[in-house]
Amino acid sequence: MLFDVIIVGGGPAGLTAGLYTSRARLKSLLIEKGFPGGQVMTTEWVENYPGFDEGISGIELSQRMERQAKRFGLEIIQGVVSAFSLQEKIKKLTFEDGQVYEAKSVILATGANPKPLKISGEEKYRGRGVSYCATCDGAFFKGKRIAVIGGGDAAVEEALFLTKFAESVLIVHRREQLRAAKVIQERAFSNPKIKFTWNSVAEKIDGDDTVNKVFLKNVKTGETSSFDVEGVFIYIGYTPNTEFFKGIARLDENNYIITDDKMCTSVPGVFAAGDVRAKPLKQIATAVGDGATAGVSAEKYIEENF
Repeated sequence: MLFDVIIVGGGPAGLTAGLYTSRARLKSLLIEKGFPGGQVMTTEWVENYPGFDEGISGIELSQRMERQAKRFGLEIIQGVVSAFSLQEKIKKLTFEDGQVYEAKSVILATGANPKPLKISGEEKYRGRGVSYCATCDGAFFKGKRIAVIGGGDAAVEEALFLTKFAESVLIVHRREQLRAAKVIQERAFSNPKIKFTWNSVAEKIDGDDTVNKVFLKNVKTGETSSFDVEGVFIYIGYTPNTEFFKGIARLDENNYIITDDKMCTSVPGVFAAGDVRAKPLKQIATAVGDGATAGVSAEKYIEENF
């Protein structure tokens, strides 16, 4: 079956791309391995997406985006693409069951996942004190004690952001010094709300209905300790979902897809949007912008080449 556009990934970027291509009367298919909405579906409350002055649940926002895109004719199916053939003019995507879909253009919106610590309690308390996004969830921790796991730019910058809300922020780092840029480090060291625990890793997160404690281990001495905290923010990096695109599209050193400002990848007719592409800010608002741009770029590509 031949489509004008196939979108892989049903988060905000993919749904927005589908909205724009469907409104342009392009025959559009969105493939999502789970439920449309992506990581937004796991966000309890979204307060920083424009237009919702009192906030909106992640599930409801995802459902609204899905309904809106479907209203213009976007077809959404659940499945996993096991192979991509993107170099030819007509692109081919093969499912795990062997079924093949073809398209004149493809928009990759497969996202990126925070790297988990893979420790006890992490998954249990995800969304109930465990978070991977201070910008998304920081406001829920007003006046509370927070632990931030990590020592790179993202971890320290997010710790600084969290001091706007938290009573105190404990940065836990497995080394004796931070890896963040010096100017960021200086800001953190001078902030009275931020404390540090060096040479330590988190071993367990515990609580009742929500987080109330984190257990640490000193990697040099083996000594264990615990801290009473109401939030644990984890920043040990992201993993973009680009394993299928290595050797196909141009990736940066962290395996994010490189695009231009029109969301064009290195492969003609293939576009990327959202967290899967190399960019400085990963937010719902930026994903939506990427998706809109990718949708319009795909439309123009088809007009010029078919």
